[in-house]
Amino acid sequence: MTEATTDAGIRYEKDGAVARVTIDRPEVRNALTRAAHEALERAWDRVRDDPEIRVAILTGTGTRAFCAGADMKDAQEASGIEYLARALPLGAGGLSLRRDLLKPVIAAVNGFALGGGFELALACDLIVAAEHAEFGFPEPRVGRMAMDGGIAMLARQIPLKVAMGLLLTGRRIGAQAALAAGLVNEVVPGPALGAAADRWAADVVACAPLSVEATKQVALGALDLPASVAARWFPRRMLDAIASADGDEGVRAFREKRAPRWTGR
Repeated sequence: MTEATTDAGIRYEKDGAVARVTIDRPEVRNALTRAAHEALERAWDRVRDDPEIRVAILTGTGTRAFCAGADMKDAQEASGIEYLARALPLGAGGLSLRRDLLKPVIAAVNGFALGGGFELALACDLIVAAEHAEFGFPEPRVGRMAMDGGIAMLARQIPLKVAMGLLLTGRRIGAQAALAAGLVNEVVPGPALGAAADRWAADVVACAPLSVEATKQVALGALDLPASVAARWFPRRMLDAIASADGDEGVRAFREKRAPRWTGR
């Protein structure tokens, strides 16, 4: 590790091209206070602004919980209509409503991902889950709702009837069922979770950084466009990636049968 800091229960580590963001509040199943949400927001700012970082891995401390949502004992936790007035501008963990982070984020879900914790996982680009992981929105059972994008994200990421079954009942879905529904990329035994996330991160880092970021921009942006328009949408970032030195390097490396040397330019 070249850099490690802790801020309001959020641990940030820089490991070469990989940022490791850990919710380190195991005594409350990694539930988030307002301060922890804001610390996560600062962590994603660091990932976005550090040119050396190519991918981030988000997880929680321990084996019980990835994140159990809001810490209801937090004195700053709003209730009722006050929640709307004090809503987090970038959503759960400064990530669920964020649109300026084009570097991939991998969720390594090591246990319960509930409420805001589920929204955090849904906001990640890839999800690797331990076999015992569970996902759910329990909010309706306590008179609340998933207010930081979770309802819309879930309904877009898995079949509608499966999503509605979770949203309207507060039920949970286990890791294997989540894999079958297309919500999770890989399920592994708990002790193998870190290594699995690292493998996905290594595959991201093996790709050209500008191509990865442009691909993420198009994939997410296209969700709001008709298919006929999305198919021919070439944002500036995509054009820059194609015309970049890395674009030439990738072709050259393929012809020379060697690993490419990416510069991000």
